[in-house]
Amino acid sequence: MQTPVILIVEDEEVTRLNLVNLFQGEGYDVIEAVNGEEMYQKLEQNPVNLVVMDINLPGKNGLILARELRQKENIGLIFLTGRDSEVDRILGLEIGADDYLTKPFNPRELTIRARNLLGRTVAQPVIEEHKSIVKFNGWTLDENSRNLTSPKGMARRLPKGEYRALRLMLDTPGKIFTREQLIRHMTGRELRPNDRTVDVTIRRIRKHFESDIDSPELISTIHGEGYRFVGKIDK
Repeated sequence: MQTPVILIVEDEEVTRLNLVNLFQGEGYDVIEAVNGEEMYQKLEQNPVNLVVMDINLPGKNGLILARELRQKENIGLIFLTGRDSEVDRILGLEIGADDYLTKPFNPRELTIRARNLLGRTVAQPVIEEHKSIVKFNGWTLDENSRNLTSPKGMARRLPKGEYRALRLMLDTPGKIFTREQLIRHMTGRELRPNDRTVDVTIRRIRKHFESDIDSPELISTIHGEGYRFVGKIDK
């Protein structure tokens, strides 16, 4: 199997070199960038499997870059940053990061999280569903493009995590899916303690088509169990 490639996006030289040495010591191929422009250059030139990125970068910050990255690539993404507030952590996950660690960090913890993430993105890729279109409550979800199209014809391309969670529920309307089932289907990994990835993803999905995300009509929260689609599948 090809050695996974990790891209470090960090403008602070000492931290960047420490990360390069850390991951090279674990046997990975490691490349580096100091800002978003260099990041995109390296992505074009290399088959990157995981991006480890700071938020406070010169030019476009990491949050903007992560949002752009999620619209184009299915690459593992870990934020490694000095921003340690709960708001920043939730925002980072909401944008689409797979994990979020704060500085100072435990090198062993970082390498374990990276290895677990690479285990599902490289060694055990998620098998895509068959090509098809699903229509519900006037909306259309197209797997070929991952576009969610409104009843008025406005299309929005969903990130893969959102697409997989929504498609899973649409395929079995009325069935309750636990957070463990959803995170496994979305990412291939197991649910971790205090992991809000599923809740953040469901909230993002609801924003697309719920008139009131606090009183949803299509995706219901089953307290203590999980989520289910309660809308109508159009024939």
